[in-house]
Amino acid sequence: MEVSTVNRGVEPDAIPAALREYPQWVCWRAKERDGKLTKIPIDPQTGSFASVSDPDTWALYEVALGAAEAEDGLGFVFTEDDPFVGVDLDDCREDGELTDWAADIVDRLDSYTEVSPSGTGVHVLIEGMIPSTKSRSGSVECYDSNRFFTMTGDHVDETPTGIEERQDAFAPVYDQYVYGDDERSTEGRAQERRTSSTPTSLSDAELIEKATNAKNGAKFERLWNGSTAGYESQSEADMALCCLLAFWTGNDETQMDRLFSDSGLYREKWDEVHYSDGSTYGEQTVANAVQVSNETYERETDEADVAGSGSPVSVSNQEATMLRERVDLLRGRVDSLERELARTRDEIAGLRQSQQGLTEHSRREPVSGAPVEPASVRLSSRLQRLIQVFR
Repeated sequence: MEVSTVNRGVEPDAIPAALREYPQWVCWRAKERDGKLTKIPIDPQTGSFASVSDPDTWALYEVALGAAEAEDGLGFVFTEDDPFVGVDLDDCREDGELTDWAADIVDRLDSYTEVSPSGTGVHVLIEGMIPSTKSRSGSVECYDSNRFFTMTGDHVDETPTGIEERQDAFAPVYDQYVYGDDERSTEGRAQERRTSSTPTSLSDAELIEKATNAKNGAKFERLWNGSTAGYESQSEADMALCCLLAFWTGNDETQMDRLFSDSGLYREKWDEVHYSDGSTYGEQTVANAVQVSNETYERETDEADVAGSGSPVSVSNQEATMLRERVDLLRGRVDSLERELARTRDEIAGLRQSQQGLTEHSRREPVSGAPVEPASVRLSSRLQRLIQVFR
């Protein structure tokens, strides 16, 4: 995403009050990398680099707003603990007007929308959650955790001034512009879900046995036992298990909720109200899994086919879905590692400059007082974490 080198400033009065209540604010600075400009998160309290995974580098809105005057702008970090989703539409404004596809998304989401720092895109903020692990396609990106969005307060006219709960509207938008393939319409995929949404009447014990012995049984077993390995957040693991449960239960939301509550992934958050319509995190996760579930288990299917030896319809489609999910997860992990490595390179450059400055200062004036933890120690710790991730 191209970043303007011009500081467009921030219109603080336009930024929704609901967002300002969260202490998840950073600043950002434009940096050139490989001939392209990108946005680097900055800790408002120290002026050093911030991380979307380190709350110690975030600040209150008022603190970040004051610090943003000396930086290129203001940013908000999305986490699992807030109800917000940010939808980023790139290269969608021409002469101040939205392109047709962007206008369709903005109109359907009908929530707070602002112009991005470059002036060529917009950000839409809603209350909700992403239905699956895929977060981007083409010029559309959406994030609800482990990401920061620049905030300008440059409100788009005729859109709400507040952040609205829009899960029902977001699911088909996500399905059409991010998750689904272009050859099938959103209506067509919705029809497929409706025709396959028939409870299987498997008992809980039968379902667990069949799911564990199926071709992707190892994945089901890991998730069922509470493992989040391979997922950037537990919410992604929750969604993955719910998608599997949607297949085996025939999209029976009651049975899905009951089974998930017996799994190792269950936590108190599952039953907590997270949305303005009174729905819980668990209810919405189940509903989202049903929304993206295109295939369900058929009880009369031959046992050998379900176990992995040949169902020509259900198993092949399920395998395709699994493959897409794995590719998306791997792509997300690669992107995350690239961002982390880029931040580390910048810290190395900053460390070298600081060491040069300290060396020159020590020549002129002896250093007194308590010893300070060397920046090299902190940098070494981060590099060790990166090595563990690569392994």
